[in-house]
Amino acid sequence: MLRVTTGLEHLLESPPAWAREGKLALLANPASVGPSYRHARDLMAEALPGSLGALFSPQHGFFADKQDNMIESGHGIDPVTGVPVFSLYGETRWPTDEMLEGIDTVVVDIQDVGTRVYTFIWTLTYIMEAAAEKGFHVAVLDRPNPIGGVKVEGNLTEAAYTSFVGRYPIPMRHGMTMGELALFFNERFGIGCDLTVVPMKGWTRSMHFGDTGLPWVLPSPNMPCEEAALVYPGQVILEGCNLSEGRGTTRPFELFGAPYLDTTKLINTLAPESLEGCILRETGFEPTFGKWAGELCKGFQIHVTDRERFAPYRLSLDIIRAAMANHPDEFAWKQPPYEYEYEKLPMDMILGSRALRESLEAGTAIDKLEAQWQDGLDDFRKSREAFLIYNP
Repeated sequence: MLRVTTGLEHLLESPPAWAREGKLALLANPASVGPSYRHARDLMAEALPGSLGALFSPQHGFFADKQDNMIESGHGIDPVTGVPVFSLYGETRWPTDEMLEGIDTVVVDIQDVGTRVYTFIWTLTYIMEAAAEKGFHVAVLDRPNPIGGVKVEGNLTEAAYTSFVGRYPIPMRHGMTMGELALFFNERFGIGCDLTVVPMKGWTRSMHFGDTGLPWVLPSPNMPCEEAALVYPGQVILEGCNLSEGRGTTRPFELFGAPYLDTTKLINTLAPESLEGCILRETGFEPTFGKWAGELCKGFQIHVTDRERFAPYRLSLDIIRAAMANHPDEFAWKQPPYEYEYEKLPMDMILGSRALRESLEAGTAIDKLEAQWQDGLDDFRKSREAFLIYNP
C-alpha cells in the first residue's frame, strides 16, 4: 500500500523561504507526528535550526493530558527546545501579542477528526483572525480527514447557537481536511489572513484513516482509535444528555448506555434506516469517571460494518429520540456550562440548534429531521467545492 505523505513531510523535504528565514510558532499536540512517530516539534527543530520561537497547544494540552471538556491547560517551557509553550485553551483561546512577539508564521499541524464540534478547527480560526488583525502568516500542514472526504451529514449551525464547538455554519460531518477548512473559512467568512496550505500527497477523498498507511496517535484523550472517530460525529451529541457516551471506558464513543436504559425497548424503537451500516451489540460497562462513574450502564457497542452506508449523526439522534420516548422520567438534558457557554443548554450548542432539540423532544421521525436540514446541507456541498484540494 502506498502511504500518504503529510504536509509536515513536504515542509521538511523542501522548506520554503518563509520557513527558512522567519521565526515560527507551532500549534501541535501528540498526534503531530511524522511517519516514524517523531514529533513535529523535534523534526522542525532538526530541519530548521533556531526557527522555533514558540509552541501553542489546543484543547487537552500539548501532551493531551487534560482529560475532559473545560479542563484548561497552562503555559510552560518546552524541555526539549527551551521555547515557551502557550496554551490556547486556558486563560485565553486567542493568541496574544506576548505569545506572538517575534513570530512571523504560525504553523498549524493538527490532526482533526472530521466533526464540527471538535475544537481544534475553531482554535485555527482564532489564529487566522489574529493573523488578519496583526499581520503574521499562517501555514496549515495538512493531514487526512480520518473519516473520509466524501460524506457530509447534519444540520448547519444556526447563528444564535454559534460557540467554540461551532463558530461557523458547517454540518456536523463536514468531509474536509484542516487545510481545506482553512481556505473555506478564510474566504467564505471574510477572515482574509495571509494563509498557506501545505498539502498532502496521495490522499483521496474516499480514504479513511486506515487506508493512508499513517500511524494513528490519539489526538485527544478519548479518541484512542479510528473506530472512535468514525462514530464520533453522532456519539458526541450524547455529551448533552445523561446517556453515557463511554467516557471512562476503553472504548469511548463506541459504547453508550445508562443504568436506566432498557436495551430491548431502545433497539426496537430505532428506525430501521438508522441501523444501516452498523450493528448495535448489547453490552454493559462501568465508567471509571464521568457520567455514571462506578455504576453499571446497560447499553450497546456500535460496530460499523459498512462505512459508506453508516450515518453516525442520524443514528445518535435516533438513539436520543428513542431514549426519551422510553424513559421520559429518567432521561435528562445536561445543564450548563458547556465549552464556555453558561446559559444555553449544552445540547443546543452541540446540535447548533434549539429547534432540532425540540424536534427530538416531540418525537419527530428521523427522516423528517433529515429533510429539515437538507437544503442547507446541499448549499454547503456547493459552497465547499471551490476549496477542495484533493480528488475523489
